[in-house]
Amino acid sequence: MSAPPKPARLPRELSAVRIGEVAGALAGGVTDPGLADLLAQIQGRRIRSGNRVRVFFEGEAAFDAMVEDIARASSEVLLESYILKDDAVGRRFAEALAAAAARGVEVRVLADAFGSMATRSAFWRSLEAARVAVRLYHPFSGPLRFLPFRDHRKILVVDRRASYTGGMNIGEEYGSSVLPRERVFRDTHTRVEGPTAAEMAGVFRGAWVAAGGDRFEETDPSDGDGTGARILVLDSRPGRGAREVSAALAAIAGAARRRLWMTTAYFAPRPRVCNVLGRAVARGVDVRLLLPGRTDVKLVRHAGHGFFSRLLARGVRIFEYVPAVLHAKTMVADASVSVIGSSNLDFRSFERNAECNFAIFDAEVGAAMERRFQEDTREAAEILPPAWRRRPAVHRLGDAVARRLAPLL
Repeated sequence: MSAPPKPARLPRELSAVRIGEVAGALAGGVTDPGLADLLAQIQGRRIRSGNRVRVFFEGEAAFDAMVEDIARASSEVLLESYILKDDAVGRRFAEALAAAAARGVEVRVLADAFGSMATRSAFWRSLEAARVAVRLYHPFSGPLRFLPFRDHRKILVVDRRASYTGGMNIGEEYGSSVLPRERVFRDTHTRVEGPTAAEMAGVFRGAWVAAGGDRFEETDPSDGDGTGARILVLDSRPGRGAREVSAALAAIAGAARRRLWMTTAYFAPRPRVCNVLGRAVARGVDVRLLLPGRTDVKLVRHAGHGFFSRLLARGVRIFEYVPAVLHAKTMVADASVSVIGSSNLDFRSFERNAECNFAIFDAEVGAAMERRFQEDTREAAEILPPAWRRRPAVHRLGDAVARRLAPLL
């Protein structure tokens, strides 16, 4: 296990501070071919065509599809999750993984040691007994300097033909027909079948090797046949990729012409995020943020509140989701470009975590993302400036303190 690498230098003209102006000058906005080229240049990756995409807004359906893909696996299963619980959902996955290994499939499982700290060691031993290779990312027995850096990704790759990412960890609260609705997190996940899956195997491999796993063989993804959804993988790990992901998101925001709708579970951003969103509003873009009204990390919610006054003053509409804990991390611009993944708009995602997202260029996916955003906001409370200014002094103080703590959260 090695120390996080030093950050690569992103050219200033491609940085998150400058890229919005470049993207804003594109004549066709987010549908301009130049945006895809720009994002590919930022990421240093190719955009792959020929993909088929299915988006999940409920965990139970996502888990059903994932287990079905594992059951059909013929050569390889790669599973990476921040949280992998030994509850009913986790045991269902364990059974599917063990059955795949019994068929001769190479199965590798990578979980974050901190995120999965409640998972009993017996769970991991049962997987290993079933010939599943298991690694924990940055275990507590390792060097102390590694402990702040976590693997927050949620990835599944099957036979390098199908891959998943999004916000869903593996546990009952992310999808269960047994739990009442208010206890099931509202999240978004996506399945991609096509050339992108082979690229996702490479993303997994990087974290797997960093966790002490074997250097299994990589394959070169094809460029696709020009049909289907075009997808760019936005991945990062501590010390590499965060600047690129930040710049890619800023470029999409800069290219938006009509709507920029974002959902995030943990909102404790850098101040420049407010500037990016404010500039979009000034161009006439309908900018909306959907944030948790109920959360499993209350301090982060208060840190986000510390930015509300500035955002509201610049015309950003803010909604807090009421029915359940909101855990999704998505963006959709002009119903054409969607981002679905594990990155939150907080310091931890861009400074200390390994993350992975899909930037999806597809109108059908974009339309589905907009429809769901509208459904979610109908069940959310909008934060209106007059009422926000009248919030109690204690709330104001808590927001101010939490905002200053945002870089540590």
